[in-house]
Amino acid sequence: MYVEETIAPIESKTYDRMQVRIFQTNQLMGQAAARDFAESLSKILRKQEKAAIIFACANSQLTFLNSLRDVKGIAWDRIIVFHMDEYLGMSDQHPASFARFIREKLVEAVRPGGFYPLNGDAPDARTELKRYTDLMRKYPPHVCVLGIGENGHLAFNDPPADFHTKELIHIVNLDPACRTQQVNEGHFPTLDKVPKQALSLTVPALLAPEHVLAIVPEKRKAAAIQAALNGPVSPDCPASILRTHSNVALYLDKDSASSLR
Repeated sequence: MYVEETIAPIESKTYDRMQVRIFQTNQLMGQAAARDFAESLSKILRKQEKAAIIFACANSQLTFLNSLRDVKGIAWDRIIVFHMDEYLGMSDQHPASFARFIREKLVEAVRPGGFYPLNGDAPDARTELKRYTDLMRKYPPHVCVLGIGENGHLAFNDPPADFHTKELIHIVNLDPACRTQQVNEGHFPTLDKVPKQALSLTVPALLAPEHVLAIVPEKRKAAAIQAALNGPVSPDCPASILRTHSNVALYLDKDSASSLR
């Protein structure tokens, strides 16, 4: 596999059990995360025929996804793609749909061996939860690539998050800070247009894979990063749980790391 030349972080730290790498820019952060993702995937595929990946669908992931499409030699025909959340009741044709996001930003470019989108507008949400649970049990994910929300959420697990549920996916209520972030990012024109519920992988499901890459650029995430790394491990800051897992690597740019002590 061809991987771009080494991109060194400006600082590397360990917070409890988690590795944190800080890069000068968002672009360099995305390139480094894509390089490390490809190397981890290569090791997995040397041991088995297929690998399943969970991807986040957010603006924060764009430099990573753009860089990932340019990495040569990834055996995409051996990859199964999941994503981690979708608005309840939303069609995959809606501009804000996460299924549409990952399809347009990655799937259509790399043509993986399998792509399983969440159906936000399924006639029966409980049946959809079971369908996705069954798929993830059939193809247990090996890598999860996630972001962190401005309120510290993981996927759509807003505070206070459930760290101990046995479920893989559930229906969640979105808090005002989460919904406001979606407006500020340009996905919806006003707060009242943002759905109030979503389907989301649970925190244990996100952290179960062998490799977890948390990719979190931009100044607007600085407060969430400071709380996650310098504050207590607490459901009130869902991202703080990342510190307790040795399989997690957190990628920051200088802006998102700017409030760290």
